[in-house]
Amino acid sequence: MRFRPLRSAPVTDSESVAVSEPPSEMRAIVFDGAGGPETLVEASVPVPSPVLSELLVRVVAAGVNPIDAKTRSGAGVSSQLPAHPSTLGFDFSGIVVRSPYEAHPLAPGTPVFGMAAFPRTGGSYAEYVVVPSLSVARKPASLSHVEAAGVPLAALTAWGLVVETARAHEGQRILIHAGSGGVGHFAVQFAAYFGAHVTATASARNAGWLRELGAAVVIDYTTTRFDEVVADVDVVIDLVGNVGGSTGTRSLRVLRPGGLYIVVPTGSWPDYAEVADEAGVRATSFKVVPDGGTLATIGRLLDSGAVQVYIDRVYDLPEAAAAHRHLEDGHTRGKVVLRVSDD
Repeated sequence: MRFRPLRSAPVTDSESVAVSEPPSEMRAIVFDGAGGPETLVEASVPVPSPVLSELLVRVVAAGVNPIDAKTRSGAGVSSQLPAHPSTLGFDFSGIVVRSPYEAHPLAPGTPVFGMAAFPRTGGSYAEYVVVPSLSVARKPASLSHVEAAGVPLAALTAWGLVVETARAHEGQRILIHAGSGGVGHFAVQFAAYFGAHVTATASARNAGWLRELGAAVVIDYTTTRFDEVVADVDVVIDLVGNVGGSTGTRSLRVLRPGGLYIVVPTGSWPDYAEVADEAGVRATSFKVVPDGGTLATIGRLLDSGAVQVYIDRVYDLPEAAAAHRHLEDGHTRGKVVLRVSDD
C-alpha cells in the first residue's frame, strides 16, 4: 500500500498570514560582554535552524524584562551564556515560519507568543527566533503583536506566584510589592480575579490605575512605611527584594503566623529562608516556568477583557540600548517592548 504524505494542517486562526522562506542572515541586537546599555548594538547574524520539536518564529515584537538588563550587566543568567557575542530576550510575539511536522497544531502562518529558551538558544531581540513548541501559545486575537510581546514572562511569573504558589482565593489577603511593574500589574489582576483582597505598594502616580486593576489598597512607598499600616496578611509577594536590608525584613513582620513570603529577585536576600523560619512564617523563592498551556489560559483571560497588559513604551529594534536605559530608570508602568519588524 502506498501512502500520501500529509500536507500542512489548516490554520484556523483568523489572523493567520502567508509566510515565505527565511533568509540566511537576520538583524539582531548583540552584546559582546558585560557592560552598560551602550554594549547593545545591531548586527547581522545567521538565522537559527529549529530541531526536533522546536519552532522557527519570525519575531514582530520582543518584550524587554529586568532579567535582560541584569544579564547584560554581568548578573542574571550571564554565567550560562555559551559565548559572546550573544542576543538577549525571552519574550516574543510573531508568526510561525517552520513547524516540527506537517500536521503540527502551530502550522506556518500561525500568530503566536511565548518565551525563548534563552540562554540555551539565542534570544528574541532578533528578526527570527527558535523556540520550544511547548513554550508557545496562539497570540490572543484581541492583542497586537506589540501588546502580546509584553505578556509572556511577566504574566507567567505572576500566574505562578499568585495562582500556583499563593493559591489566591476569596477573602485571602495578599500584599504585592512593586504592583505597577511588569510582573506586578499582572499579579494584582490575577489576585483580584480569584477573589483575594489585594494591597499593593507603588508610587502615588500609579495608585488610581492599580485600583482600576483590582487593588483594594495602594500604599505610596515614598511617603508611607507599609509595615506601619498593614498587618496579618496571608501572603507577601516581594518583587523588590530585601533592598538595603529593609523591604524583605519588614515584609515578614506584616505576615500572620504561618503566612507565606515569596521573594522573586534572584540573590536579593540569600538567608531569607532562615530569617523567615525564625519569624514563624513560611518562605520560598520563585522562578518562571515557560508553559504554553498556562500561557494559552492567560491568553483567554486577555481576550475576555478580564486581564489587560499595559505597554509603557515601545522602541524600534535598533533602540534596544535606549529601552534598557528606560527600564533601568526604575519608573516604568507595565512593560517595555521592542518593535522588531512589520506585522
